Amino acid sequence: MTTEIVELTSSQLLACADALTDVTADAVDGGASVGFVKPLSRVQALKWWRAKAAPVANGGLALWVARDGGQVLGTVQVRFTDTANGAHRAEVAKLIVRRDARGAGLGRALLDVAERGAAERGATLLVLDTQTGSVAERLYRRAGWTEAGVIPDYAADPDGELRPTTLFYKRLG
Repeated sequence: MTTEIVELTSSQLLACADALTDVTADAVDGGASVGFVKPLSRVQALKWWRAKAAPVANGGLALWVARDGGQVLGTVQVRFTDTANGAHRAEVAKLIVRRDARGAGLGRALLDVAERGAAERGATLLVLDTQTGSVAERLYRRAGWTEAGVIPDYAADPDGELRPTTLFYKRLG
């Protein structure tokens, strides 16, 4: 089988919310700082994913999944702003790859798709944040993102420890 990356509609998102919950739980269990702390309940994660259907439907959020056959291996989002003075920018969020699928370039492929998708929708500037010192931080640096700064104690990791966060940006086009 080959891995494919597809953008989801809101109904497709709802149909694969369980699989996205599994990917998220795997990441949190593995120590990835993706906005949740342990223990991550399945109910909490599923509710979070289902709540993304409305922003996908109204165009405020674009969401891609990487899958091999029917199995979801990873995901990434781009959040678009609704402010007039920010129409040129978007935020990359929730780049998550299952632990057993890491190391094969899937994270970079998802990031590339998110960047292209944002550019196709008119974004010329992307921003993101990630835990300082993480594997994700190295990915963003290798992908040509520019560090804007580090904020100490910005977010708790999955174990509840406050960690610094590095802010990045990338100009598109």
